[in-house]
Amino acid sequence: MPPIPTALDALLEHYGTSAVAEVTGRSKRLVRDAHGQQRLESRSPRTNLAETTAFMTGAKRILIFSDAGGTGRSYHASLDVKNQQRRVHFLLEPGWRADRAIQGLGRTHRTHQACPPLFRPVTTDCKGEARFTSTIARRLDALGALTRGQRQTGGQGMFDAADNLESSYAKHAVHDWYGLLTTGKLKSTSFAEFQTMSGLELTDQDGVLREDLPPIQRWLNRLLAMKIAVQNAIFDEFLTLVETRVAAAKEAGTFDIGVETISVEACQVLSDTVIRTDPVTGATSHLLELSLTQRRKVLSLERVLKLASYDDKPLFLRNEKSGKVALAIRAPSHMDEEGNTIHRHELVRPLRSEYLHAERLAESAWETASEAEFAKLWEAEYAADESQLVTETVYLATGLLLPIWGALPKEDLTVNRIVDKSGASWLGRHVHDLYVDATLEKLGVSRKVPTDPAKIAAAILGGGTWKAPHPLNFTIRTSRVNGSRRIEIAGAEAARIPELKAKGCFTEIIAYKTRVFVPLDRADAIITSIAVQT
Repeated sequence: MPPIPTALDALLEHYGTSAVAEVTGRSKRLVRDAHGQQRLESRSPRTNLAETTAFMTGAKRILIFSDAGGTGRSYHASLDVKNQQRRVHFLLEPGWRADRAIQGLGRTHRTHQACPPLFRPVTTDCKGEARFTSTIARRLDALGALTRGQRQTGGQGMFDAADNLESSYAKHAVHDWYGLLTTGKLKSTSFAEFQTMSGLELTDQDGVLREDLPPIQRWLNRLLAMKIAVQNAIFDEFLTLVETRVAAAKEAGTFDIGVETISVEACQVLSDTVIRTDPVTGATSHLLELSLTQRRKVLSLERVLKLASYDDKPLFLRNEKSGKVALAIRAPSHMDEEGNTIHRHELVRPLRSEYLHAERLAESAWETASEAEFAKLWEAEYAADESQLVTETVYLATGLLLPIWGALPKEDLTVNRIVDKSGASWLGRHVHDLYVDATLEKLGVSRKVPTDPAKIAAAILGGGTWKAPHPLNFTIRTSRVNGSRRIEIAGAEAARIPELKAKGCFTEIIAYKTRVFVPLDRADAIITSIAVQT
């Protein structure tokens, strides 16, 4: 039987080299001449430039490029070139990295173009490829398929670490998968079957899990060689572990999303504190207090119904207590340490989204509603919230950040670019209200504007932590005691406990230690009184 050609060679064979421009890293290739004979053709680095020119001038109608040709070049319908026809961009063999896939898609979508391209992801029914490509397609559709046309063709906020199958979260997830496999807690396959099917050695001579386990790239490639049913089951478990890792990082505040652009109606600088001046260059680092006025981002009914069409079993819900509505769609599942799958729903609401475990949905106040009732109530909420403006205060560390990076809070790694309607922009590291005092204390700078006590209370009630300055030196945080959520004052000196109890706090002796707690029903007032005291 003749060998199965690669996609690149098959396209060249079918359309011919006179119609196909190839921009790859190959230095040699087999081509068929006019007499039907194959010959070896050498390619120099200048060949890629000539092939690009042939496509942009219209001499060749088809362009095939790989990672080697997807950096530093533009293939869009530029107004400065002869070939201004709409590009139909087929995404073939995207690999395991979402950022590289979107990098390639960005080659055909630029500013100063005659028309935007059409993106066509191509996939087989193999779960590994289909699942990853479907993620790319869904994100492209949900976010307008790169309609911004910007030149930074990285992730642009379209992909997170759950979509990148070579990220640090995925690498840790595959080690978790190895551990669950050896203990027999997975349902997709057994330890012996996996070693036989994959050809991977996971244990040493003593039967102990090896320290140098196969890397994730090799694991993913071996996975694609298995039977489709087994491949699908293993891939589902792996993606569940990746999503669990990413969600845990987001809840802990250590998830790095890169530079996030925030568009606002207006931005006003309330205060500007110089927190460091470089002794050599004189460059300064600043802590800005910004007042942001934003228009509420309300999800339209048309958009939410389109989201519902993507799900197999969407649920239209109405809260019997508040009368609000939400769309429940299937969310990525989580997996516990025992290998049990925890199914979740994403509740999409006009102003925000939240996640809810599937078993808790039946216990909540949400009940199913008809699509007509859902649409009517959604339109009412949309009309009430669409025109509203909200104002919030944020702190941004700007200027020369590298020397002070270690002093900035590790609980929040967000880097924001704030842009208002006038075109002014501010770029810097976001500093949460709770950590402003501690950050300035590390840098030896006195704060000009005190934190609003109401903001401290709201942040702690939302799950944050606040370190009280000297001389209090205790921490107010949320904690779990016997499975119930409490607000605890940790590190308080024994001499200050009577004072805290006078403000409304109470104590309990747990594991021979006296711990101080704030009653949840009066937490707002008590925390505000403590913050005012500082």
